[in-house]
Amino acid sequence: MMIVSTIHMRKDIRERLTETYPDHEFRFHKQIESAEEDLPKADIILTYGMDLEARHIESAKRLKWINVMSSGVDKLPMDVIKNRDILITNARGIHAIQMAEYTIAMMLQAARQTKTLIHQEREREWFRKLPIRELYGHQVGILGTGAIGSEIAKRTDAFGMTTTGFNRSGKKPDHFDAVHTIDQLPERISELDYLVAVLPRTEETDQLLNEALFSKMKASAVLINIGRGNVIHEEDLLKALQSNALDHAILDVFNEEPLPKDHPFWFDKNITVTPHMAGLSPEYQPRAVDQFDYNMKKFVHGDTDFLNQIDTERGY
Repeated sequence: MMIVSTIHMRKDIRERLTETYPDHEFRFHKQIESAEEDLPKADIILTYGMDLEARHIESAKRLKWINVMSSGVDKLPMDVIKNRDILITNARGIHAIQMAEYTIAMMLQAARQTKTLIHQEREREWFRKLPIRELYGHQVGILGTGAIGSEIAKRTDAFGMTTTGFNRSGKKPDHFDAVHTIDQLPERISELDYLVAVLPRTEETDQLLNEALFSKMKASAVLINIGRGNVIHEEDLLKALQSNALDHAILDVFNEEPLPKDHPFWFDKNITVTPHMAGLSPEYQPRAVDQFDYNMKKFVHGDTDFLNQIDTERGY
């Protein structure tokens, strides 16, 4: 089989793959453009999921499996893939540790007024009467209780916070004090000091967080979005912050990326912008390859119980 990668992989990862699977041919590329000539011979494509277009799938006549080495599959040409009955797997779960650490870091930044302190240091201003608070004893709601949400809950539990999860089923994983279905969020959102969104891009999540919900939040509440940008109605969020419906928003994902330089989020003092980096880690590629290795062994032997197989009808 030929495995074509459009991912700029580290040398040690490339060597690991070729040594592990000497009977298969790997073609490593740094981007999709240079990989195009190999696509007609590809049985498997390794991708981050943002570079494949319908024409690439159509040219890959032998393609049987797309392994997305990230969690996001919303940029894939799903209709073409579905018509070909091509297997899709993603790397759900490999972001959990670093995204949980990012979330705690951002919560502490907001609680301890870190941005203000950095500004004061730059201005050599000695001022101690800042509205700081502890995480201990406060309530956090986590939208999405999968691998990432559960890792966050593990850490908020360690900080002595009350952690409430929201998901489709209402089923309660470990480390959560309570879990409700997402349609109960309007009834519960007023209780939360922090709201963390870890949701995928689907029709159901599109602009889920809007004026109707922002108006019910505590004026001191902090919103953190590390899932997908479509979850937030951007104009409603700006209005909510300007009217003090909530205190601060920390955003790592956006409807348009990179975020345009003239976007109002950059200029609002109550918004912290980070460049879609919550999931970055030096352990990212090794973890992603661990999952590929698990599925590759099953694929070679004709098994079908793959890790993180994507439902092409639901899109995740």
